[in-house]
Amino acid sequence: MKLQTKYFGEIDVNEKEIISFPQGIPGFVNEKEFLLLPLEDNSVFQVLQSASNVDPAFIVVNPFHFVTGYEFDLDQGTLELLEIESEKDVNVLSIVSLKDPFTTSTANLQAPVVINQAKRIGKQYITNLKDFTTKETLFTKQLTSQVKED
Repeated sequence: MKLQTKYFGEIDVNEKEIISFPQGIPGFVNEKEFLLLPLEDNSVFQVLQSASNVDPAFIVVNPFHFVTGYEFDLDQGTLELLEIESEKDVNVLSIVSLKDPFTTSTANLQAPVVINQAKRIGKQYITNLKDFTTKETLFTKQLTSQVKED
């Protein structure tokens, strides 16, 4: 099927790649189908693109690549909604707020996007974690200085 995207223009996508969000995403409750699209030449960041509209399209990242000690437990209702049978089926992503300069970009660690990769079902899960914020800096000073040196 053809899909008009925010960042890639019109692309061909396989309908089997669509991820169903039965409850939508907070702020976009009518958006129930998304695709996870890779950014060319960047294996860290991806785009969670609506399958029915150009917007919303969220830049997402695996938070475990950036934050040590990040963890949370899913409640029973979410486990059932996402039909999670095995931990290996779970993909956790955080929505990124891009900033200028890029090294000041932040990620929402209080409400990760949890996807059952096997069943193609997702949900933005509100954790209410006190140790992490909705605007958690992705890049530490050490990482930022390494990026500038390269």
